[in-house]
Amino acid sequence: MKKTIFEETVSTYIRHGDYLIPCLTLPEEEQRFIGVWKLLKEYHKAVYVNLLISGRLSGYLADIEEQARERLEKIIGQMKQAQGITEQLKADNTLECIGRMDNIQACAREIVEKEMIYQ
Repeated sequence: MKKTIFEETVSTYIRHGDYLIPCLTLPEEEQRFIGVWKLLKEYHKAVYVNLLISGRLSGYLADIEEQARERLEKIIGQMKQAQGITEQLKADNTLECIGRMDNIQACAREIVEKEMIYQ
């Protein structure tokens, strides 16, 4: 049977009065880029705590980051095509193109956050 995280991490105890308190440490996780999708702690506390205790939080957040980035790029591409943003527009009217792209990126980010974080 697989050991629990308590059994894996507790190797020493500290005496505090009449009590022995276990010295708990979380298991080491692979360091991956997490980015801005850290809202899990705020919106899905139970999932966050489960992942944190099991030592899978970093990997889970990195996977969410990767999925969100891919979805964001796809939505931005679709919105650029729908609004007719081309290299010609960029060359002819740079400021209008920048304004439209900022709007598209803000909308796409809102869509991805609603789909993947706030659900």
